[in-house]
Amino acid sequence: MENSMIKCENLSFKYTVNEGEEELYAVKEVSLNVKKGEFLVILGHNGSGKSTIAKHMNALLVPSSGTVIVDGLDTSDANNLWSIRSKAGMVFQNPDNQIVATIVEEDVAFGPENLGVEPSEIRKRVDESLEKVGMSEYKRHAPHLLSGGQKQRIAIAGILAMKPDCIIFDEPTAMLDPSGRKEVLNNIKEINEKYGITIVLITHYMDEAAKADRVIVMDKGEIILEGIPREVFSKVETMKKIGLDVPQVTELCYELQKAGIDITTKILNVDEMVNALCQLK
Repeated sequence: MENSMIKCENLSFKYTVNEGEEELYAVKEVSLNVKKGEFLVILGHNGSGKSTIAKHMNALLVPSSGTVIVDGLDTSDANNLWSIRSKAGMVFQNPDNQIVATIVEEDVAFGPENLGVEPSEIRKRVDESLEKVGMSEYKRHAPHLLSGGQKQRIAIAGILAMKPDCIIFDEPTAMLDPSGRKEVLNNIKEINEKYGITIVLITHYMDEAAKADRVIVMDKGEIILEGIPREVFSKVETMKKIGLDVPQVTELCYELQKAGIDITTKILNVDEMVNALCQLK
């Protein structure tokens, strides 16, 4: 598949507990394909295996069995490690753990410097990356004085400066307040739409998943639902069974449907809801 950015085939990852007595699966026989340029969300509770999959996508973990191929490169081949990590960047939950320098622009330059990029090119990349995340005016600031959302955008700029084809976000908004979350999510969406960078977003927030091209829902290490957000969220019963919410308007439609009103649950926002209600006879 030429159009494939990341391909997992029968990916399983085991770990041992009780001093090696017992083997447990964090991920079991998962196959999924991330298309180039798409915005894919992997949704699930803590312990569903979603972060384990994320760590396989830039070779932080290697499968116990099965394969993960990133842009044609097998992650289990140690020789591919640097190529994979320059193609697929990763942004984690806690921005404080990703910031290494005491001045914003030096932090953003850290990645490309490690890749051996020319100084004049680094300068250009730093400016462009800060521009892309709307943080240019902060380039001489100390990162530790910034808000959580701003720090996370600096972390994203640091990855962008390495010019990856794909960025994997492992719950990047989990530690942010609502306005920081919104900032970062808008940023992620823009990076995907404007610059064509493939995005894999790991989250348990419904409103974030609703913005994706496609959603994969995981539970207990396996994929249980997959499709466009509208299709996935309309499966209200399944989502509730595994303890996940659906957008409020979808839930409202579901309750109305249960009460015998002829309305679809394939509704994601208030405007659609208003239209559907106005068309009721």
